[in-house]
Amino acid sequence: MENPLRSPHRKTWLLSLLALIIATLACTRQWKSDAEPWGGVSGPSTQVPSQSEPPGPNTQGRPPGSPVHSPTPDAPHPIPGLRTEAEDYVVQSGDTLGIIAERFGVSIEEIADANGITDVNILEVGQALDIPAPEPVETGPNFKIIPDSELIAGPVTAYFDVPDFVSSLSGYLVYYEEDVEGSLLRGYQIVQRVATEYSINPRLLLAVLEYQSGWLSDPDPRTHTLDYTMGLENTDMQGLYKQLAWAANELNRGYYLWRVNGVASWVLPDGYVIPVDPTINAGTAALQYFFSKLYHREIWQRTVTSEGFFKVYQELFGYPFDYGYEPVLPSDLVQPPLQLPFEDGVDWAFTGGPHGGWGDGSAWSALDFAPYDEPVGCTQSENWVVAMADGLIVRAENGAVIQDLDGDGTEQTGWTLFYMHIETRDRVEVGTRLRAGERVGHPSCEGGFSSGTHVHIARKYNGEWIPADQNIPFVLDGWKSEGIGGEYQGLLRKGDHIIYAENGHVPENLIDR
Repeated sequence: MENPLRSPHRKTWLLSLLALIIATLACTRQWKSDAEPWGGVSGPSTQVPSQSEPPGPNTQGRPPGSPVHSPTPDAPHPIPGLRTEAEDYVVQSGDTLGIIAERFGVSIEEIADANGITDVNILEVGQALDIPAPEPVETGPNFKIIPDSELIAGPVTAYFDVPDFVSSLSGYLVYYEEDVEGSLLRGYQIVQRVATEYSINPRLLLAVLEYQSGWLSDPDPRTHTLDYTMGLENTDMQGLYKQLAWAANELNRGYYLWRVNGVASWVLPDGYVIPVDPTINAGTAALQYFFSKLYHREIWQRTVTSEGFFKVYQELFGYPFDYGYEPVLPSDLVQPPLQLPFEDGVDWAFTGGPHGGWGDGSAWSALDFAPYDEPVGCTQSENWVVAMADGLIVRAENGAVIQDLDGDGTEQTGWTLFYMHIETRDRVEVGTRLRAGERVGHPSCEGGFSSGTHVHIARKYNGEWIPADQNIPFVLDGWKSEGIGGEYQGLLRKGDHIIYAENGHVPENLIDR
């Protein structure tokens, strides 16, 4: 079968190279059991270029001038203490036992047993629950798996060529195709799309895919992995795109929870509560959290140490800490001046406080605004979203527009602004340099999930989502965003004036320039 990623003039030498690789490695891998991950690769490794070798557009390496790092002991990370007593909780709208279990650091089964719940899928709003105290085992491993910069789609991913790397291997991913929202995408296109949307390192997604399903090295993976490539057995989450999107969202959740000191333990499917070692880093926390969603204690323990996922990552891409770009966020980082994303003299509504930049696992980096004088719902708007700062448009697709503020033409470096739900009609084109206040496009429901016409805005720096309620304030025309508890809840403060986020158009959330 001809590799669809390879051009005819490359076919002869690539086949020779593949034969040489196979002869050298002389290795065939088999699944060990239904419960265990693939655990390795038999394809070629990608070597990191030397510091003096400037990476070209097809080089799997670090950008010029980025430093080389190795894992060093980190100062203990502040983490919340584990509960020692039971707590009472009243079920809220939108709660599930899974959400409640994760929030309180216990298993679903423990809550069900403590409250006599026979069907874990049924809860009632207002239902009183007794949440037992967790029974922790020993602290989790302190082995560092990847640097933080290998989790995000940051500076060291700007030169990584996904199709070129995928085509260098012989696995099933080379030939895979899937319909994603009406478009037929190749396997490598799906990986790249998910990496871009969630701002996750595509190398990491590829390594997780190989560890879970062997799709990079095995041309004929077992049937089970065709639907559940990441190991999430949910009939609503079949196919590579949905499985990768789920994985990216959970990796983000673990990373950003760690960043804001929001997690003390991992809860495994078998009910074990593993206190987190305070000396790991955010990238390692992301992987420990992700695999805690899939594996019981014994397999999880092996997966997050040197003989598990780390080994596969190193076989694919080399030593992960050679890619270290630290710190991802400089200690003195300050947001550049930004204006509100709409035109002068036009009324808008502040409809959403801090919430996920993409999915609900990323940092609460986004704010929502909707035209005030238009019907609620998904209606075509003649209002305009405008640029919040001067910068170059580097991406405009699937409802998203990305503006690069440092002018280097990539969204993986420096400050970038994210505008979401921008209608295709009249949308700014890639390559356009906008000044603050110039038109980006019309607000809409395009892209992602939306129940009403609005614009969703967020900030990233070096590929990392920047929270709208933490220590790098999100300030728009002097209005500072603040969180007040739950997702989407928040306010804008300017001197003595406060505007609260409200779902809909009410006098209390009216804002203009």
